[in-house]
Amino acid sequence: MANNNLEGNTLNVYAFIVRTDKPVGTREVTRGAELSSTSVAHRHLQKLENMGLIERDNYGNYILKEKSSIDGHVWIGKNLVPRLMFYSLFFIGAFAAEVSIILLSFVIESLVVEAGFLFATVITLVSMLLFVMEGVKLHRKLNPKRVKNK
Repeated sequence: MANNNLEGNTLNVYAFIVRTDKPVGTREVTRGAELSSTSVAHRHLQKLENMGLIERDNYGNYILKEKSSIDGHVWIGKNLVPRLMFYSLFFIGAFAAEVSIILLSFVIESLVVEAGFLFATVITLVSMLLFVMEGVKLHRKLNPKRVKNK
């Protein structure tokens, strides 16, 4: 079941809990999800608990109760990957095939590449770049850099 209520910091906290795969406290969530304070983390943890996605254990830590589907994303193991990344893979493959045909036209004299094909290749390149950039942007939003312990 897709969960439309998960977005922003709440989604970030949920993804952190799934990636961690162990009981976590409010302070650990604050650091791991790069939130401004423990009260903000607590509020998002309460939202997730009310949604039935996480629960508290006997020690007051939060654990994953249910791994939910997220609109526009796919779970690959413990990582939440934007679907845009899969679309970018399609365009990468199409672009590679088009470039291969263009390169073959230099080797095989009977293979003629017309201007329309070159235009389509440029459109594929632009599409590929846009999907990759947007997919990476969404992925970074859900996977903030880990806070290093000093």
